[in-house]
Amino acid sequence: MNAKITVKQISEMSGVSISTVSRVLNNHHHVRPEIRNRVQQVIAETGYQPNPAARSLAGCESRIIGLVIPETTAVVFTDPYFARLIQGVAEACKHHDYTLSLFLFHTLEDEVKIASRVLSRQLLDGLILTATQIGDPLVTDLIDMRAPFVMLGHHDAPQVNYVDTDSHAGAYTAVSHLLRLGYKRIATITGPLNNIAAVKRREGYINALQNRGRAIDEALIVEADYSAAGGYTAMWQLLPQQPDAVFVASDTMAQGALQALQAAAYTVPDDIALVGYDDLPTAVHTTPPLTTIRQPIKRAGALAVTTLLDILQHGAEPARRIVLPTELVIRESCGDKRRA
Repeated sequence: MNAKITVKQISEMSGVSISTVSRVLNNHHHVRPEIRNRVQQVIAETGYQPNPAARSLAGCESRIIGLVIPETTAVVFTDPYFARLIQGVAEACKHHDYTLSLFLFHTLEDEVKIASRVLSRQLLDGLILTATQIGDPLVTDLIDMRAPFVMLGHHDAPQVNYVDTDSHAGAYTAVSHLLRLGYKRIATITGPLNNIAAVKRREGYINALQNRGRAIDEALIVEADYSAAGGYTAMWQLLPQQPDAVFVASDTMAQGALQALQAAAYTVPDDIALVGYDDLPTAVHTTPPLTTIRQPIKRAGALAVTTLLDILQHGAEPARRIVLPTELVIRESCGDKRRA
């Protein structure tokens, strides 16, 4: 066999990640016997001989997990959603004696270049990806590399492991609640529709209306960017359409929408009701307090870590697909139109 065969080729022939091959080469105990035997059989058949120096430098377990967030530092360190998510990931890493490395990116090109480089050099044991765009090329590259990774959020590729919350059901519940309260012209402010969670929440909004026999008015659907400023601008766009309620796809955007309503001299919920999404700590401090959909952000982050560690120990197959439930938290911002 070719003497220049690489660890990457061994991983492809074995159907396991590069990290798993490295664990077998280093006699790491966190490898299932059937996986170990499969890799050792390929090594024996190919006559692969590891370079001792490279093995000592790059083949050993780093005990470092990377968290990839394709956002700017300004967004990550001001949005309480990311604070809660990072806390969940960091606490789980600490509990399992792993170090967390945080990667923030301005562009998809930077994301792919840097994350792929650190994985190929075995600087990380695996990655957790969050807030990715639909069609993110990093996901495709990681699949091709057989790199161990877990997504925080749904992905259609059958081999991708992910931890998600049920965005469709959460949005459906929020809009159904407004319908039960008697609201007629229910608008929505979506997240960016190149984001899978934003698409799912938009679908939940539409399905809730359709299942009550309501027509879909595209003028009542405005896309924003998950920021307070985006919610503020989107709310001003909706006001000429005279909605009597708005489902906003994040609490951060809902706070911006609430500021726009107050600036326009609208009263919440008497003039327009408002429902958010996330149940961030700030939701109870708005005026009025925000009705919202609670998603278990910290728990999802922690589960992503334990899922990744399970993959490192037992291999990536079968794919782990964990979907956590959401919960409606009723506060004062949605009122009751039937009593008006």
